[in-house]
Amino acid sequence: MLDFNPRPSTAERINALVDAALIAEREATPPRTYLGASRLGHACERALQFEFADAPKDEGADFGGQTLRIFAIGHQLEDLAIRWLRAAGFDLVTQKRDGGQFGFSVAGGRIRGHVDGIIADAPAALDMRVPALWECKTMNAKNWRACVKDGVAVSKPVYAAQIAIYQAYMEPSVPGISAAPALFTAINKDTAELYHELVPFDADLAQRMSDRAVRILQATDAGELLPRIAANRDFFECRFCAHAERCWSLVA
Repeated sequence: MLDFNPRPSTAERINALVDAALIAEREATPPRTYLGASRLGHACERALQFEFADAPKDEGADFGGQTLRIFAIGHQLEDLAIRWLRAAGFDLVTQKRDGGQFGFSVAGGRIRGHVDGIIADAPAALDMRVPALWECKTMNAKNWRACVKDGVAVSKPVYAAQIAIYQAYMEPSVPGISAAPALFTAINKDTAELYHELVPFDADLAQRMSDRAVRILQATDAGELLPRIAANRDFFECRFCAHAERCWSLVA
């Protein structure tokens, strides 16, 4: 008997296999046991608390294969940016002598961060202070244009917070890094355009993020739930939160 029912195409079947492999790889990765400093600029402290406590995400809210592919492409583009900057004359150090990534660990290892790189020297014509933090992000064209227009602090406050707290906590191991503006590099994933911005150390922002981290640790240890960012579930941030169902099912 003939069967004319639609069947998955070859592309769909191969993509399903690729995505399943990526998801399995991610699920096999041990969960974080610390509060990632790169996330401290997130607008909602309760969302950060859920992340720190490794609370289960809402059904269907975990990363799918396509999102994991986007992340992987971002990592590859970052490696290219490292190569390009080195070719342009930057002494960009991305690994310690033992091969590990530069970073910091405080509060008994419960707050950690890993930096993209340290600029030990730069082309003389740029007159850059060193050592300087280097952070790299990849963006779609819309977000990249906003970053170019308004700067990282306005367009991407989470990244600005990450830079500030990294500059603060890396100071003991890399003296002088907080005195030098960080170099922020943004790659347009759609056009391969590059944007670079020197970001002076914002001590006030770093302190606020450090205080936020302490609040999250203390509240979690005490079994207390931090306030959510909004009074209404339709709030923009809530619509994209992986813990929205859990959060709004609670009384407070």
